[in-house]
Amino acid sequence: MMILIAGPYRGGTNDIPELIKNNLAKLESVALTIFRLGHIPMIGEWVALPLVQIAGSTKPGDDQWNEIQYPVAHRLLEKCDAIFRLEGASTGADNDVRIAKERGLKFIIS
Repeated sequence: MMILIAGPYRGGTNDIPELIKNNLAKLESVALTIFRLGHIPMIGEWVALPLVQIAGSTKPGDDQWNEIQYPVAHRLLEKCDAIFRLEGASTGADNDVRIAKERGLKFIIS
């Protein structure tokens, strides 16, 4: 299965780069385990961040960032078989879960 890992990225960071980096590391911390279980881990930021940069974004939440960040996860959910929701407050991840439920995907909640 391809499994989208969802959880806080900007949530709780006040857009402080070091805290955002820590959140991404938490998302990535489960990717190897998912891979070793025979699946393909996917994190929306792995796809979105290079695109956001190419689009000319200068900070999280600007127009270019908003154009790409969340739509990438939603498009990935069209290809994923399941979603792994890490704990922590995240409007974006909560929305990913809502979309995954609408599409009948399997859920793994940490």
